[in-house]
Amino acid sequence: MRDLSLHILDLAENSVRAKASVVAIGVKVDEGKLITLTIKDDGCGMDAELLQRVMSPFGTTRTTRKVGLGIPLMAQNARLTGGDIAIESQVGVGTTFTATLHGDSIDCLPLGDLAGTVVSLVTANPEGPDFVLECASPKGEMQFDTREVRQALGDVPLNEPEVASWMLEAIREELEPIFGGVIL
Repeated sequence: MRDLSLHILDLAENSVRAKASVVAIGVKVDEGKLITLTIKDDGCGMDAELLQRVMSPFGTTRTTRKVGLGIPLMAQNARLTGGDIAIESQVGVGTTFTATLHGDSIDCLPLGDLAGTVVSLVTANPEGPDFVLECASPKGEMQFDTREVRQALGDVPLNEPEVASWMLEAIREELEPIFGGVIL
């Protein structure tokens, strides 16, 4: 994958397949440029055996193919920067995936189009789950929550082109002062 937003897309899609009702995506950068990516869901969760399998490129829950590279590739990219990943999961409760990356490493991937990734997730899944994006850096923080958008729009679907366009611009506008010059 060529940027972190594509990893986030892949990991969040795992949460959708796990039948989560809320998927929280966190991107935080500290003063030392340590990047922490978090994907937390309230989906079906994983038992210890499945948790071990998802760490292997030859382990997947999909029936359409025999490999699952998303988590192993994210782990490799995190480790190349001197970071790592952690997965906590409990059956019936949900899963939390955390990756740390050293943003000042030459091997750290760029953030990519985080706003586009979130809007793609929302428009591909207009009935749910709900998505929460929380971002922070020394320059500030922001939060976007589809539950608030749904409440404001009433019966208007989140995949309406005008709504998608508005969400994209609103998220980009909030991200620029937080990550501009830091990891964008």
